[in-house]
Amino acid sequence: MNALTRFDRFDDLFPDMFRRLARSTGLRDDVPGDIRLDVTENDKDFQVRAEIPGAKKEDIRVTADGNYITISAEVRQDREEKSGGRVLLKESYVGSVSRGFSLAQEVDTQAAVARLEDGVLKLTLPKREGGGSRAIAIQ
Repeated sequence: MNALTRFDRFDDLFPDMFRRLARSTGLRDDVPGDIRLDVTENDKDFQVRAEIPGAKKEDIRVTADGNYITISAEVRQDREEKSGGRVLLKESYVGSVSRGFSLAQEVDTQAAVARLEDGVLKLTLPKREGGGSRAIAIQ
């Protein structure tokens, strides 16, 4: 038997390693990490659900370049603990998070819709007409 194990998810090795390192150095766990995504597709459009806790509508930016989508946000979190009239502890966090991904087809940016509800960004990205894949006849 070999004592070595193979990484099936090599692309996730470094982000996970840095997350573990940050936790071991005492950084708080409630500091925002990655934007978590759910992407679904139907015949007409792509539906994206992105969790961005602590971000306000005016601090989120979504861009589409062909089939590449980028979501970025400025995240602010404040926590204050008082004892009587004095502040004993105040922890604040300000930082940026971003996420980019490719879709199977280009999107129609003119008809795209974005909504933010309770820290969840919901995108409806219609597929661009004629932008799908097609077979090319070999001559």
